[in-house]
Amino acid sequence: MRTKTLFTALAATAALALTACGGGDPLASDGDTSRDSDAVIVGSADFSESQLLATIYSHALQNAGIAVDEKLNIGSREVYMEALRDGSIDLLPEYNGYLLGELDADAEADNRDTIRTQLETLLAPEGIVVLDEAEAENTDVLVVTPDVAADHDLVTISDLQPIAGELVLAGPAEWKTRFVGLPGLEEVYGLEFKEFKVLDAGGTLTLSALQNGQAQVGDMFSSDPAIEENGLVGLEDDKGLFLPANIVPVIREASATDEVKDVLNGIAAELTTDDLMAMNRQISEGDDIGRIADEWLEAKGL
Repeated sequence: MRTKTLFTALAATAALALTACGGGDPLASDGDTSRDSDAVIVGSADFSESQLLATIYSHALQNAGIAVDEKLNIGSREVYMEALRDGSIDLLPEYNGYLLGELDADAEADNRDTIRTQLETLLAPEGIVVLDEAEAENTDVLVVTPDVAADHDLVTISDLQPIAGELVLAGPAEWKTRFVGLPGLEEVYGLEFKEFKVLDAGGTLTLSALQNGQAQVGDMFSSDPAIEENGLVGLEDDKGLFLPANIVPVIREASATDEVKDVLNGIAAELTTDDLMAMNRQISEGDDIGRIADEWLEAKGL
């Protein structure tokens, strides 16, 4: 039940994230799914982090002399996964836990290896391959201010146990019932907070509540540059309440040549959450996604 509830929550969170940014579906413009070249067609969801990752894939493949076409900003997971299945696109970045939850809400997985095994089993019959996942991920993280961390010697979520009754937790309304929320924090970590303040999902309201002292602990997302920009301390999920949401290339088997796989796996080997946060910050400041991708690739020798 824990995993099913978790995956339902992940799918809902992902759907909200995917629909948060506007933009048309490039696949809907002419309805033509025919292939006019042997190029690898790289797609993305319709939010900036996905577009950034897809651009990194695209530019790295081009740097390796591989022909590429881009169809970015496609839309929600329901749309882009169908595009992957029907051959409208060949490759896109995904989040391993979110994707598994979409494919099988009853899947039981608590680490990267088991998620990968189940993804491979579910996608192989459709001619789709998952490659190496990156260290970089975008998942829930409990954060505190440096003062709160120092005052209570907080490093892990478990460290909250003796003092949770004195602290206010800020997060989204759905955390009242989601296992990845108050129920899981109580069952897995034994945490009962003084108060749960219903705000937003890792957004500006939660950040403001932490900064002005209305809350001492908040739910944010691990690749959010606001964590680093504001010097917040992310607490280690030492008992694994939040399943992995690592970035992973998903590609049609027909396009997954050894050369393509080497390029994409090379990206996965280098991409960290810190890198992702830094690049997301650049995007938030208005920098060009293509230039950001090229600078990261150059810095990593890719």
